[in-house]
Amino acid sequence: MFPRSAAAVGRARRFVAGHLDGCAPEQADDIRVCVSELVTNALHHTPAGRRFLVRIIRTDTAVRIEVHDAGTATPHVCTPADTDDRGRGLLLVSAVADDWGVSDRTGPGKVVRAG
Repeated sequence: MFPRSAAAVGRARRFVAGHLDGCAPEQADDIRVCVSELVTNALHHTPAGRRFLVRIIRTDTAVRIEVHDAGTATPHVCTPADTDDRGRGLLLVSAVADDWGVSDRTGPGKVVRAG
């Protein structure tokens, strides 16, 4: 669990990086990008005073990252203008992850996953 704060992005990235032993360096880099983007989205959409959860699910062949938050907005890939300074997070996730998606969770909010 992480508090809703800007410092949580780096903390979540380090938490996940600590579980990537055995991953190819380029795969680990892609996973860290996904964590950064999904957690940043959670910060923007998690209500004040709430926390969010980051889960790592590893198998012999895959790594899946889940970010659980209490926000009600459904994430989607944007098409930002060249001059926009935001709106590229899920575009990056969709470019580097094999798959990503959103699902309901027990309690308020959603789970955003990438793998």
